[in-house]
Amino acid sequence: MYKTIFDLIRDHRFFEGISDDDLKMIAGCGKNEIFESGKYIAKENEPADIFYVIRKGKVAIETFVPEKRPLVLQTLGAGEILGWSWLFPPYQWTFDVKAVDEVHAIALNGKCLREKCDADPRLGYDLMKRFARIMTERLRFTRMQILDVYGERRP
Repeated sequence: MYKTIFDLIRDHRFFEGISDDDLKMIAGCGKNEIFESGKYIAKENEPADIFYVIRKGKVAIETFVPEKRPLVLQTLGAGEILGWSWLFPPYQWTFDVKAVDEVHAIALNGKCLREKCDADPRLGYDLMKRFARIMTERLRFTRMQILDVYGERRP
């Protein structure tokens, strides 16, 4: 059965509790995308006017390390949200993002959403709270990784 962007985001936990009217506005900013394994979805310092709802596959969030291979900071998979740089000026990606395998995602146009959020601050506040939760979780995960790599080993 064919599902619309509206159907796909309505069933996603990130959008849980958002009214159907708001979901229709959000869905109007979306489209399906497929990325081949090894393709870069985003590059550091490039414009960030999209965020992704990953439906299938995995992506690696990477950072450049001079004279070494890129360092994978985190891997995201199906059901996760990729990208929040579209929310904050200067709207540029902070890291590289590479498809680990074939990735199916809903691409939501950040510029379109920013305009809708400016017109409806209630929706903007709701989305901001949802992204703040993701950012907090990712920062906590990164902190745990750093402690694991650089922290003292306890018996």
